[in-house]
Amino acid sequence: MSLRDKSCVTGIGETAYVRGSTRTAFELQLEASLTAIADAGLTPPDIDGVIPVGIVSGTADDFIENFGIPDLRFSAVVPHGGASPVMALQCAAAAVAAGVCNHVLITFGRNVTAASNKAGARIHQMPQFHYVTEFEYPIGAIAPAQLYAPMARRHMELYGTTVEQFGEVAVACREHALLNGNAVMKKPITLEDHRNSRMIADPFRLLDCSLESDGGAAVIVSAAERAADLRGPRVFISGVAEGHPDSPGSITQRPDMTSLGIAKAAPRAFSMAGVTHDDIDVAEVYDCFTYAVIRQFEDMGFCAKGEGGPFVQDGRLRLGGALPTNTHGGLLSQAHVWGLNHIVELVRQLRGQGGRAQVPDAQVGLVTGYGDLGDGALAIMRRG
Repeated sequence: MSLRDKSCVTGIGETAYVRGSTRTAFELQLEASLTAIADAGLTPPDIDGVIPVGIVSGTADDFIENFGIPDLRFSAVVPHGGASPVMALQCAAAAVAAGVCNHVLITFGRNVTAASNKAGARIHQMPQFHYVTEFEYPIGAIAPAQLYAPMARRHMELYGTTVEQFGEVAVACREHALLNGNAVMKKPITLEDHRNSRMIADPFRLLDCSLESDGGAAVIVSAAERAADLRGPRVFISGVAEGHPDSPGSITQRPDMTSLGIAKAAPRAFSMAGVTHDDIDVAEVYDCFTYAVIRQFEDMGFCAKGEGGPFVQDGRLRLGGALPTNTHGGLLSQAHVWGLNHIVELVRQLRGQGGRAQVPDAQVGLVTGYGDLGDGALAIMRRG
């Protein structure tokens, strides 16, 4: 059974994105969830499915109690890092298409800018990172930038990918963030600023790295026939798939450390949606690091492997370019909400609610997720 157009995103919600929030991750999650529920024209008891994303999220029972949900019929946990929100779309779409439930809340909250919550410490709580204990941890590689840097450096050595090409991604995201009132970063940057930013883990400079920020986001996935009765515009999930990288889990020990799981997911998602790459009007691509955007374009088939660097040049990713990407500013410049903010932005674009960053007449778009050791997910959506 195909999931094509069996479900819609009917509600979206976000908190303000900040640094140094005094609110807990769950409080931020609740605020974003209530906003998404109201946006869908629903009330909290209407929710009968919950997928809390992330290791700091509330449980299904927390939502039953706080929202007064009388009959929760479905819940799930998707433990794949930044790929989890898009993977959760697939999970929710399957649940509503099967008639298990009608309205699934996908929700995430994050408060990580306290000193005790830095990235290197947080990943020790995530089960998938046991793969790096044998080869990476002993040489001091404990933070994401250190773990993913060898992939980027290998790509540079094999294909000639350049610092300037990484910078194209960073500058495009920052330009879009400046059009977004709910973005952490407010200062323009240039390619020179990118090149001159301090080195974090070769080849990643500061402006290659996603933000540490606090906030919450949420979306509602509804069965298509139920969505027809709701007040808002429908945005259909036309194609969705997940994929996982080749074994072993340790990036540096793989035969091809530049290979990502999204290469397996993309053909399935495009086939399910019945569209081609030329049909995509706008893209929201998971940008934990600038390099990850370049590689995902390759693995999705927008260009051949090794050609992702040239692909992102010449303003292609900017508004007015051939493929406007991360129109909200992305994880690099809006906020790091595990990519759930990417889904929110794609829905906003397809509704025609993108404000100053609106892509004219956006009909079809895609959103990706990138997991910690290369897990990938892709959803293609269309305006109803």
